[in-house]
Amino acid sequence: MIARVAIDLALDRLFDYEVPEALEKKLAVGQLLSVPFAHREARGFVMALAPSSSAPEKIKLKPVSSIVDETPFFTPSLIELVKKVSAYTASPLESVLKAAVPAAVIKKNAHAKTQSFVSACLDAETSVLTKRQKWLYEQLVRLDGGWLSSLCHELATTPASLKTLAEKGFAVIEQKAKRRDPLAGRRILPSRPLKLNGEQAKALDTILDKEKKNAVLLFGVTGSGKTEVYLQAIASHLEASRGAIVLVPEISLTPQTVQRFASRFGKCVAVLHSALSDGERYDEWHRIRSGEARVVVGPRSAVWAPVANLGLIVVDEEHEPSYKQDEMPRYNARDVAVLRGVIEGAKVVLGSATPSLESWRNAEEGKYRLAQISVRAGAGTLPFVHLVNMDQGASRGGAIFSQELLEAIRIRLDRGEQTMLFLNRRGFSRQYACACCGYVAECPGCSLAYVYHRADRCLRCHVCGGWAELPEKCPVCSNTAFSCQGIGTQRAEDALKKCFPDASILRMDADSTSRRHSHDDLLSAFGRGEADILIGTQMIAKGLDFPNVTLVGVLNADASLSMPDFRASERSFQLIAQVAGRAGRAELPGEVFVQTHDPGNKVLSSVVGGGYEAFVKDELIERREAFFPPYCRLAVLKLKSKDMRLAGDWAKMYSKSLEKFASRLSPGEMLVSEAVPSVLEKADGWYRWQIVLRAVSASSIVKAWKWLSSVRPPASNLRASIDIDAVNLV
Repeated sequence: MIARVAIDLALDRLFDYEVPEALEKKLAVGQLLSVPFAHREARGFVMALAPSSSAPEKIKLKPVSSIVDETPFFTPSLIELVKKVSAYTASPLESVLKAAVPAAVIKKNAHAKTQSFVSACLDAETSVLTKRQKWLYEQLVRLDGGWLSSLCHELATTPASLKTLAEKGFAVIEQKAKRRDPLAGRRILPSRPLKLNGEQAKALDTILDKEKKNAVLLFGVTGSGKTEVYLQAIASHLEASRGAIVLVPEISLTPQTVQRFASRFGKCVAVLHSALSDGERYDEWHRIRSGEARVVVGPRSAVWAPVANLGLIVVDEEHEPSYKQDEMPRYNARDVAVLRGVIEGAKVVLGSATPSLESWRNAEEGKYRLAQISVRAGAGTLPFVHLVNMDQGASRGGAIFSQELLEAIRIRLDRGEQTMLFLNRRGFSRQYACACCGYVAECPGCSLAYVYHRADRCLRCHVCGGWAELPEKCPVCSNTAFSCQGIGTQRAEDALKKCFPDASILRMDADSTSRRHSHDDLLSAFGRGEADILIGTQMIAKGLDFPNVTLVGVLNADASLSMPDFRASERSFQLIAQVAGRAGRAELPGEVFVQTHDPGNKVLSSVVGGGYEAFVKDELIERREAFFPPYCRLAVLKLKSKDMRLAGDWAKMYSKSLEKFASRLSPGEMLVSEAVPSVLEKADGWYRWQIVLRAVSASSIVKAWKWLSSVRPPASNLRASIDIDAVNLV
């Protein structure tokens, strides 16, 4: 027997190994093996078993050394998914396998945590015990045992006292695996299913209809109760002994989502995300693989969770670009979820108040079923949206807050209601500039200005993470006066404190949430009413549900509209509509103030009018005429080099080669752009160029990428990559 193994190295091919007779009955697809490779032992996954090898007869195959874990890490259906994602994204198989299994699970020293567990020997004769020992024994019986360390704390005793009980035959101390629980210490109260309104019930029926298409686009306004529909759909699948995966776009959403799902399904819920410790990830993953956990909640990477008998995948806020991975393998978890649903026969629900144009188009074409919820659940009503022209009246002159917004905040403070303010730029100011000559401090490794962080008294680069001390004088004119240009969340927070010194204010951005559990701590504090105002970046823009929030302010609506990307209008509508949807989600009515220098913009007008469908209709017409997604497949070929000239020369050569490839296809089947420097031309010391490909099918793009192997650049000082179905051109 031959095992075809994907080695844990950057090699995009499988290697054949002979299976020793002693292992033949134990070996299975998906297992992790130890195999000889070159002059060392390597690890790899069994991708297939075959009776013979395709290698030439003169090559003697090496034997498999050992099976690391007899329980497969991948089911046959997950192996199929990995192979298809590898092919579709033009990513090495090894990179997809790494993405599918957390490193914490397969690293060589990974293991379950064990601790001493003490249990009482029942019906023992206690007359020989001292009064204190008898009391300890009775407590052990009452508690039905416990962890040694916990019992010492709870019973105010010592390990020696409990060990004495064991030596006398009144207790047993043994080593047991102790779960590292990411929800430990969190108070989760059980919840019951809510009564669905007519539209919610109809949406649930659509999801559970076994006779129809697997994928359902759930288009429901913000606050419409989509989560309750998810919960009841999952409950139905659990009753049928099928598992579920729930994807959320941001780690910041995970705590609140987990809270809701754990309150309904208890210990059946597992959580997977990068903020967990290695031990927590190891234990949660093994709980899922063993079938102990049947519901998995997490961001993008949770789409690979080894849920047995998978029946349902929910992709909440399916429009979010954060579902697309930036690095190899560049997969979109939403699309992987749909593909996994097809392979495993599972239902897939794509939920959003502002669906992506790709998903909307798929629903129009009948590839997905469409379920709609047009009203808010319960007593909630959609908020009233005001556009505030920042070029008029008291708002002129660079004010951070309009008078209208300040007055609205003041009213909420008087009423004891809460406010959320959105500004998608962290730090204190966008630029730190000389007040005399205009010199702007820039990161030496990136073509980008440093951002001033006043709390740390330093300049930081938000691309490479580099930092610099504040200059004492301008390097150009020696002037010592500097000005802060632009607004970040720190500056807005400071200004807000000056306007409302008695208000309690929380800030949520990448700087304030760098600590472990900081997302959860901030949101929990705001949910308990410990703060009046929450100001933050896109972390606060979606999925959060705070009944006492009646006011939302969008401080700079123009920022996303000015992005040089064909999706700028779509993203802006989604972002503003989503953050606006945080207001008025319960009985209290909501209000939204959108600050802009362009009140006549069609996107902002659509947000005010609440016309998502009208906006989509116009946007789709423009996309079709310009041959952009969803009417084509788009990929970005990226080249980068430490040598500025080398990057440009190779990019231009690539562009010409691709044009030659496209000329062999049918007219209009593939369009190749000129090679141009990326919008962020230099990042972390690398000069970056890009070529945009648009094609009728993704397979044409993959073929073009493989064809380029004949002119592939040298490995040293130049990198080339392809991002198929790219969501970001910047």
